[in-house]
Amino acid sequence: MKEFERIIFVGRSGNCREVMAAELLKTKPLWHKPEILARGLVVLFPEPLNQKVEAIMAGKGFQPGNYMSAQLEAEDITENTLVLTFEKSGIPKIRSKFPDIPYLYVLTDVSGDELEILDPTGQDLITYGICYETLEKSIGKLADVLNDGTFAFDSVFEGEDQ
Repeated sequence: MKEFERIIFVGRSGNCREVMAAELLKTKPLWHKPEILARGLVVLFPEPLNQKVEAIMAGKGFQPGNYMSAQLEAEDITENTLVLTFEKSGIPKIRSKFPDIPYLYVLTDVSGDELEILDPTGQDLITYGICYETLEKSIGKLADVLNDGTFAFDSVFEGEDQ
């Protein structure tokens, strides 16, 4: 099994799906205790949590506090960092800015889900709720994978192509 010191969920803004995924994973029992973060790929200035995300999470018992988005930075990434994005189109965008990320995957590829996690940005509250429910299932599967080692987290620098 691969032990990651940090797991980072990365999306466009860092204040929507990324936060829901990170907070959900923090509630799961893992055999090791990585730092779990949410980051955006394009964060011009820190922004608070999306209001609809905050409403959905509060309804599920989460208290995100004074969360402010942060941009993914080179300092966030170590040789034992797992970076997860939500759609395949995110991989080349992240790779273009951070070509040396050894462990970069789409969440649903790791969790074994067929469909990518939809981006609810700009949609109604019901859509955010659906996104949360989908993430909850995928994050549960991710925790299982991290705990039982059923996914081969091969570094792209060890010859595994993504």
